Amino acid sequence: MGKYMEAGHLQVAEELYTFVNKEVLPGTGVEKEYFWKELEALYFDFEPENKELLRKREAIQEQIHAWHQDNKRNFDFDKYKQFLQDIRYLEPEGDDFQITTEKVDEEIAGQPGPQLIVPVDNARYALNAANARWGSLYDALYGTDVIPEENGAEKTAEYNPKRGEKVIAWAKAFLDEIAPLQQGSHQDVVRYTVENGTLQAESGEGTKTGLSNPDRFSGFQGDNTSPSALLIQNNNLHVEVQIDEEHPIGKKDKAAVKDVVLEAAVTTIMDCEDAVAAVDAEDKVRVYRNWLGLMKGDLTTAFIKGANSVTRKLNPDRNYNTPDGGTLTLSGRSHMFIRNVGHLMTTPAVLDKNDKEMPEGILDGVLTSLIAKHDLLGNSPYVNSREQSIYIVKPKMHGAEETAFSNRLFERIEDMLELARNTLKIGVMDEERRTSLNLKACIREVKDRVVFINTGFLDRTGDEIHTSMEAGPMIRKGEMKRSTWLQAYEKSNVYKGLETGLKGRAQIGKGMWAMPELMANMLEQKAGQLKAGANTAWVPSPTAAVLHAIHYHQIDVKEVQNQLLHQSEELEDDILNVPTALNPDWTKEDIQEELDNNAQGILGYVVRWVEMGIGCSKVPDINNVALMEDRATLRIASQLLANWLYHGICSEEQLLDTMKRMAKIVDEQNQGAEGYVPMAENFDESTAFQAACDLVFKGYDQPSGYTEPILHQRRREAKQKMTAARR
Repeated sequence: MGKYMEAGHLQVAEELYTFVNKEVLPGTGVEKEYFWKELEALYFDFEPENKELLRKREAIQEQIHAWHQDNKRNFDFDKYKQFLQDIRYLEPEGDDFQITTEKVDEEIAGQPGPQLIVPVDNARYALNAANARWGSLYDALYGTDVIPEENGAEKTAEYNPKRGEKVIAWAKAFLDEIAPLQQGSHQDVVRYTVENGTLQAESGEGTKTGLSNPDRFSGFQGDNTSPSALLIQNNNLHVEVQIDEEHPIGKKDKAAVKDVVLEAAVTTIMDCEDAVAAVDAEDKVRVYRNWLGLMKGDLTTAFIKGANSVTRKLNPDRNYNTPDGGTLTLSGRSHMFIRNVGHLMTTPAVLDKNDKEMPEGILDGVLTSLIAKHDLLGNSPYVNSREQSIYIVKPKMHGAEETAFSNRLFERIEDMLELARNTLKIGVMDEERRTSLNLKACIREVKDRVVFINTGFLDRTGDEIHTSMEAGPMIRKGEMKRSTWLQAYEKSNVYKGLETGLKGRAQIGKGMWAMPELMANMLEQKAGQLKAGANTAWVPSPTAAVLHAIHYHQIDVKEVQNQLLHQSEELEDDILNVPTALNPDWTKEDIQEELDNNAQGILGYVVRWVEMGIGCSKVPDINNVALMEDRATLRIASQLLANWLYHGICSEEQLLDTMKRMAKIVDEQNQGAEGYVPMAENFDESTAFQAACDLVFKGYDQPSGYTEPILHQRRREAKQKMTAARR
């Protein structure tokens, strides 16, 4: 352990203490002595209740385990449901209500669009995400499989004109779809002008025409007769048509169009949780420092791209002339949330006098809010929240009682930092079974500050498996997406959000497209999330955000939500449908295939987390398809294998043999990767391999099936080994 500084009855790691005092507090109006005194008081007031809530989780889980053990041979659904009501796992829904959240920025309240989630401990990724508010459609099409590599349109080392032609044709067909001309097509335009406040498109024959919906023309750059950019608005999202006859692409285009740029990642979640590997004060300071740089607008990072050194920083705003002669400024950056950790984990960054660690969620709440105060005070050349709000996503809460605890914590932080009540907005992640079943009650507890709910297949499935571990062997992972409970969960989340008034005030989100290389498939499938009523959904990259933005132009989510307001149904019984395989007819080959698939995924992620400190990255699966992985994917895989092992679908020997074989494959997939530590050379000495085995063989006993306790312990071991090796 490093050096600690005394702050009243707290011990604060020196690097955190220095960082807060010298970098965070100046400019916030919060004095050093006051801050540490208030943090100490907050800790002693909230830590006991935090601990008690976790004890309740364990007690409820033990009761559910016991019920399934006693009723395995004569399961009765009505008795099961009554039991869950008796132990308050199912809470009374209460009277109808509407949320009252105020001062919500337009990007959240009224602008449907893609959402990125990115590890905030990686400055380059964080800046890329923050700057992904706008992205090139030409680049997104050219560089992905949306444009097939056939008939001469292959991606080549040098620019391929034939592929470029297909990109341009695709993009102009998109313009015809969202901003059709009164006559003809954007394909045939040779010149764009602005006349009397309207956009005019001139064809090769010299005829001029305007837009079928003139109001969709929102602005332009340059002068009226030769604009350098045209701004189109559709479904409250913008598209910028860039014109430059000197540009290599513009030179060859009839209308000198060099690019079509889409407003893409309208919001981004900067993540302190599942996407990062932060296990000590050193790691936490890196997380907080990058968040500080984003809030103060001075975060930069330099890296080598090709033969050039590149320095990345936040993009400025975008300015336009309006058709009526005025001006318009649009943000050049994605609107940023910050995701704190949940209630479970503690951090050695702050200890009490008895060396007991502070709950990490409490520390995150205080410090990320303090840092975001710089935005509210105008200590940045840029503005994140024009409504003077701070947006915190709170994950892994179990039911209304834990949501109420977060609400009280936020109130206390507001008082501590002298922020107006409900300045701290909350995003409630619906990823635990107890929250899904009691979502309306959860929303009620934060009805004055809630701005976000969402569904997440992976974490939610992990909790589904762990909660009902004793009920029997679970169906295969691939079958989960077609299961009764999951379909009901996805629908119920939207219904409860609309029922409680989130439309026009908050985001209703859907989960991640996990295959960043398969963009053609994403373009075909992800529109379904909008049709289900989601006004935002997660994407794995800025490129994916550009392509997913197309869906929000094609589908008016506000109208979808209007229709769904009248279609709500009660789905509680379906959500309670436990996905056990009652009479599994799996062959030995089926079982081994499932073991191989999940073991390889676990090892591929864990080895990077434990040995390299990478919390989120593209990890090749067993078929070498790159998947965007974070701890949620690990939770479902480890819990499924733990369940199958517990119920005898596989043996411990078979599973260990599978882990060893898959470790060799993962080593081969990562061969040559900088900093990679092979596992198969010595299984007993590989910290990563031991961590992966722990997640499976000790999976039954992990709190709610979470992976963090084992990962944190093993990552600290790996860091200690690296430190010892350097001495």
